[in-house]
Amino acid sequence: MELDFSTLPLAFQFTSPGPILVEIGPIVIRWYGLLIASAVLIGVSLSQYLAKRRHVNPELLSDLSIWLVIGAIPAARIYYVLFQWSEYSQHPERIIAIWQGGIAIHGAIIGGVTAALIFAKLKNISFWQLTDLVAPSLILGQAIGRWGNFFNSEAFGGPTSLPWKLYIPPERRPPSLASFEYFHPTFLYESLWDLMVFTLLLTLFFRALSHKPRLKLGTLFLVYWVAYSLGRFWIEGLRTDSLMLGPLRIAQIVSLSGIIFGLTGLAWLYLLKRPLPDVVPPSKSDIVSG
Repeated sequence: MELDFSTLPLAFQFTSPGPILVEIGPIVIRWYGLLIASAVLIGVSLSQYLAKRRHVNPELLSDLSIWLVIGAIPAARIYYVLFQWSEYSQHPERIIAIWQGGIAIHGAIIGGVTAALIFAKLKNISFWQLTDLVAPSLILGQAIGRWGNFFNSEAFGGPTSLPWKLYIPPERRPPSLASFEYFHPTFLYESLWDLMVFTLLLTLFFRALSHKPRLKLGTLFLVYWVAYSLGRFWIEGLRTDSLMLGPLRIAQIVSLSGIIFGLTGLAWLYLLKRPLPDVVPPSKSDIVSG
């Protein structure tokens, strides 16, 4: 007998209302752009608040946010386009159409880390101090930004008949799956996972302010890499539109690298008891003050 999940109390179906929020003549406001902008504004405010709690000048985080946007968004788009070059080479005018979606978080992180390294060197402040203050905002921004995938009907998983499911309009379905209507809402899976990682990072941050021993610089950013990458590796395996390198899913390769990087860094800090290499000389600031 086939089960009818739609009768269950927790059954629900996601259906995107479309990518456009408001359209007045030539003025178009898209959900994707609104969510990205909201994530940036909320992230800057949160990072500034956390900076105050660590006795760091919050204006530094305001300045850093400009560097991060300049570094992260173009890098996220370039990363995505490079791995989809066979498509964009046929329609080069679409390369700059970022409002239609198509940015990669791993590309954004690469661009953001590069910008943060340069900023830390110029401002003579610990790179790891900055990343610890930004990490909670970063993962919260990812949780918010994933809903842009929902409105664009993109980044979904394979077909499913589970109680929770996402309706994908025919024109957005892969040709090989055109006969299916409902798919795994992987945007939701990742958004919920990111919120759990966000909660973990904030818990560690505030516990470090009132408990000893204090967290060493870089801890939160390394925990971010491990925790986020664990979820992303699993969720990526469900998606139908992964960026590929031959038979390999790029995001899973990067996620494995992130897990290794994070665990290695934590072992360096807490087993070898040595500070992480930094753009400024190590000092007593390698332990977070309360």
